[in-house]
Amino acid sequence: MHPENALRRRLLLAGAAGLAAATAVPGTARARDAGAVEPDIDSTAAWDARSPQGNISVLQYRPSRIVVHHTVSANTSDFSRAQAHAHAHWVQDLHLDKNGWVDTGYHFLVSRGGWITEGRHGSLQALTGGRNFVLGSHTSGQNNQAIGIACEGAYHAGAVPPDAQWEVLVVLCAYVCERYGIPSAQLYGHKDYGETLCPGVYHDMLPRLREEVAAARAA
Repeated sequence: MHPENALRRRLLLAGAAGLAAATAVPGTARARDAGAVEPDIDSTAAWDARSPQGNISVLQYRPSRIVVHHTVSANTSDFSRAQAHAHAHWVQDLHLDKNGWVDTGYHFLVSRGGWITEGRHGSLQALTGGRNFVLGSHTSGQNNQAIGIACEGAYHAGAVPPDAQWEVLVVLCAYVCERYGIPSAQLYGHKDYGETLCPGVYHDMLPRLREEVAAARAA
């Protein structure tokens, strides 16, 4: 693992445990207030996203759950921040140009290297405020109720998520739950709401994810 990634992960996880508040290194977590750790999230501006192809709807209430996805992209061994940005572009292009959606369907994406990118425009600002959220396009019947978080990679055929991705997913989910008052048990997979294999092995790991998110919030 690249030294920057290793340092970022150590500081992020220390912040999640309430042991450190790091601000100088990209990708690290920092304490926002008691009980909440704010992970470093690259905004749509940071990764130079395309403009939305229409208006982004902002819902004037808080989401009640999180839905986890995977993007069925290549299981790359490139764990760099640049790859996370390239992946964010790939997802946005797919959703705009093939699906004809207004913007990226997911609110946030977690790369295989553990970098977090904002998906749909406005998601990060809304999350920081903790009072409203943008309407997504990630799960039929849940887009006006749930935050959609997508993990880079394909996990259908026994592939295991990298530690960096898993650990940062836990921190992100814990932060989303804190900001929006979502119970740690309210974490689901895409296949809970439709006929799909998404999010692959991540669905089997949901009980562990709920437990680790609860532990991160209690630390």
